[in-house]
Amino acid sequence: MKVSLFITCLSDAMYPRVGEAMVRLLAKCGVRLDFPTVQTCCGQPAFNSGYWKEARESAKTILDAFEDSDFVISPSGSCTGMIHHYPKLFENDPVMLARANKLQQKSYEFTQFLVQVLGVKDVGAVYPHKVTYHPSCHGSRLLGIKEEPLELMRHVKGMELVPLPFAEDCCGFGGTFAVKMADISGAMVTEKADHVLETEAEVLVGLDLACLMNIAGNLRYRNEPVKVMHLAELLYEGVKQA
Repeated sequence: MKVSLFITCLSDAMYPRVGEAMVRLLAKCGVRLDFPTVQTCCGQPAFNSGYWKEARESAKTILDAFEDSDFVISPSGSCTGMIHHYPKLFENDPVMLARANKLQQKSYEFTQFLVQVLGVKDVGAVYPHKVTYHPSCHGSRLLGIKEEPLELMRHVKGMELVPLPFAEDCCGFGGTFAVKMADISGAMVTEKADHVLETEAEVLVGLDLACLMNIAGNLRYRNEPVKVMHLAELLYEGVKQA
């Protein structure tokens, strides 16, 4: 079984520790990750901005990179969700459409792969802290990720999982939305951070680094001490403490 890591731009450039945590956790589960170095951006910024020609070029590189993979695993519901848009990009090209459908069917967000494919719900983590969880829009709405991260967190020994008020409200990032509609985006992330603080949690976790970066930036600006982590980081920290 050839399982490949699709690292995504933000993890590669700014949060490499998330990819490292994924590699080590999956190794603990008996999965050795392959890493095609030709991979690039999934094309989502261009796609969302209406530049579909440019998005197709990025998509072609991703299709080539993971052509021979049995599974493709990503730390981002957003970027995995973009792969699910590839059939729309190539709807008028039967050959590329077939390749796009094949990649879509074998691409999974990290928690989906652990729970749905490997059947792993308990990685053996211990994390004695108060934690709340933000379900990012693309993962929850495009991919239907609901129970998988919660199932993994319920099995973390010593952890108190506190519900986040209005959890499914967008954090305001939305990729280019945060640039084009900065004032509205800022108001949305402030409201999201307010709800995080209401929980009195020590740690906020999520599955999408763009959303976590956005919320963490607001919390840091306000000098709030809440630690913000990708779920893969929390689980790996917990495994090291076990």
